[in-house]
Amino acid sequence: MQIQEKCDRIQEVLDHLYPEVPVPLDHRDAYTLLVAVLLSAQCTDKRVNLVTPHLFALADEPRGMAALGAEKIREIIRPCGLSPQKSKAIAELSRLLVDDHGGEVPADMQALERLPGVGHKTASVVMSQAFGVPAFPVDTHIHRLAERWGLSSGRNVVQTEADLKRLFPRESWNKLHLQMIYFGREHCPARGHDPVKCPICALASVA
Repeated sequence: MQIQEKCDRIQEVLDHLYPEVPVPLDHRDAYTLLVAVLLSAQCTDKRVNLVTPHLFALADEPRGMAALGAEKIREIIRPCGLSPQKSKAIAELSRLLVDDHGGEVPADMQALERLPGVGHKTASVVMSQAFGVPAFPVDTHIHRLAERWGLSSGRNVVQTEADLKRLFPRESWNKLHLQMIYFGREHCPARGHDPVKCPICALASVA
């Protein structure tokens, strides 16, 4: 099977299983999504969704969050882990959004990546899910699946992102990255995986 045929078959399976793919992190707008994605580093989406309502009840926009301060933020987000670093980043990026961007989250990848605590993956999620700009954020699930399915060498997430962008149509990226996350969690876990029972790995040419 040629690589493009393999990609088409993978996308068919994902479209069948996940015709609709809601963003797993609860949010109201680009800012609350940005904060939620930052909190999700080394933390489950489920836990983030339990914590953010308490945080956003106190402040759900940059000016209010900056006024809240890192210490208060840290108290609330402690269950998400890495709270010292995350609280400082949230407070500082909120201040910078007010000072440099009129209190709005910029729809610009480079501007987002300049914010404290915002790496390429976080910026990609915000660009794709808040602004609809085609991006392919690569998390641990997607990185693992791309290698397992023979779509990338798996050397690093940068290479995986480049390979996936090359193999799949640009207009599918935003939906596809969410489909792969859901699939990785529900059908293709890192441990205890049975390829025979996996809807994609079961394809002889993919396994």
